[in-house]
Amino acid sequence: MLDVTVIEDPEAAAVSLDPIRARLLAELAAGPASAAMLATKVGLPRQKVNYHLKALERHGLVELAGERRKGNVTERLMRATAASYVISPLALAAVQPDPDRFRDQLSARWLLALGARLVRDVGALITGATKARKRLATYALDGEVRFASAAERAAFIEELTAGVSALVRKYDAPGAAGGRDHRIVVAVHPTLKQQDEAERHAPQQGPSQQNEVE
Repeated sequence: MLDVTVIEDPEAAAVSLDPIRARLLAELAAGPASAAMLATKVGLPRQKVNYHLKALERHGLVELAGERRKGNVTERLMRATAASYVISPLALAAVQPDPDRFRDQLSARWLLALGARLVRDVGALITGATKARKRLATYALDGEVRFASAAERAAFIEELTAGVSALVRKYDAPGAAGGRDHRIVVAVHPTLKQQDEAERHAPQQGPSQQNEVE
């Protein structure tokens, strides 16, 4: 089972977003199970669970893990193909974000567009590398920093920009034969707190109770 995989097909994305099928995926990510076993956990008839499992299997989200005899019946044990899934912007290709439409380093929406492109491109690279049975060379750095003030944050970003730009100038070799271009994305954003996450999932207020935020 893969740790995470990217869903690029629009139909597969639609299948995965169905609440019942998403619940089945979560159950199967924990371990193989039959339709009868899943029916007990999700409170649905076995035939209904089978219907959903077949839809998930058609789109490569679950796969056969084995079979077992139970009385006169042979049960198929299914498992999720990944522990978690990410939907690529390719699933909404006509309206996917394009960071090249505008460039604003201080825009949260531009950062979101960059993140979406990152998911799309790395997902496509993983698909290609898997088919070619080759290793994909990537690197990521993740961390947190607490700034004492907005001025400190601005100074950090200035130094970060200068440092990364200097490294790019040092190692960039546009005319190198056999070289390969690499994309660099560096992001700084506030850490999402548990309270913020709880509010995001809370019932929405009416228009008269909301303040517009941009």
